[in-house]
Amino acid sequence: MAITSTPPFRSLLPPQQLFKNSSKISTFQSSCLTVSSRQNLISAHFVSNISGTALTLLRPQASSANGQTQTQTQPMPMLPPFNVLITGSSKGIGYALAKEFLKAGDNVIICSRTGERVESAVQSLRAEFGDVRVWGTKCDVRDGENVKNLVAFAQEKYKYIDIWINNAGSNAYSYKPLAEASDEDLIEVVTTNTLGLMICCREAIKMMLNQPRGGHIFNIDGAGSDGRPTPRFAAYGATKRSVVHLTKSLQAELQMQDVKNVVVHNLSPGMVTTDLLMSGATTKQAKFFINVLAEPAEVVAEYLVPNVRSMAGSGSTRPTYIRFLTGLKAYSQIFSRIVFGARRNRFVLED
Repeated sequence: MAITSTPPFRSLLPPQQLFKNSSKISTFQSSCLTVSSRQNLISAHFVSNISGTALTLLRPQASSANGQTQTQTQPMPMLPPFNVLITGSSKGIGYALAKEFLKAGDNVIICSRTGERVESAVQSLRAEFGDVRVWGTKCDVRDGENVKNLVAFAQEKYKYIDIWINNAGSNAYSYKPLAEASDEDLIEVVTTNTLGLMICCREAIKMMLNQPRGGHIFNIDGAGSDGRPTPRFAAYGATKRSVVHLTKSLQAELQMQDVKNVVVHNLSPGMVTTDLLMSGATTKQAKFFINVLAEPAEVVAEYLVPNVRSMAGSGSTRPTYIRFLTGLKAYSQIFSRIVFGARRNRFVLED
């Protein structure tokens, strides 16, 4: 999940200093899996996937509206409560993020391509936080008109959006070699994760350019985002690699256009115990890393939301990469498991 601008994480300390049994080291290194951020997927090269340092940051200088570049003054301070929009938020990590923003006093728009799930999620959240602080609407991020309608809905309810989180994504619940993937599954993955993200970024930027307070866009990454292989879900990994590239390109475009009031970031939840993650727990290695590294969506949201809110309220125009599961944290948990047997059978029964 980290951008691999430094040597692989396993080289930080000689394995011989940490483990006496060299055969365990060999088995450990060969079977480690990649950590997925958004979709919580698992690949066969975890150790090298959690290594590295954060994305090189750009400093947008910028503002551009209606296709014409123009220099703008510093954007207005962004003070809470914030207006937040989260795609793919009727369940899983998106729903947990929405709930945590509401706990912090913010206002939230949730959406999903399934109207029934949106309605159920809104009713649940309103029962706890009231009717006026959360709204929901059906939206398929793959459809440009749907996303434009989502923007219009958000503006109708809250006038402006301070924080837009692109959380919607899909692996089509498919864990198999690419040669066995159906056309329908490939189209589902690519159109949701790549086309949908592009459409959402386009409409979010257009909206925020015309807001006095500007806005912050957070694109959620996933397994493959650092270029490491993702066997059994190659299409998903390829689309998540494109997330980081798209974010960096948008940062460069906004800088080039002198945009100061819109900032694009990456957000990494790590491994979250959603239905999608658990559906892939069919191998010994997958079960091992789910138990060692995964966390419930509520735990992840409790960490991410304060960091997102802090970034939005800081007045900074510098993009960042916010990670829940850092390399150091993952390494420590793996070490504790191998040496002390910690976290065994937390979520799934291991063989």
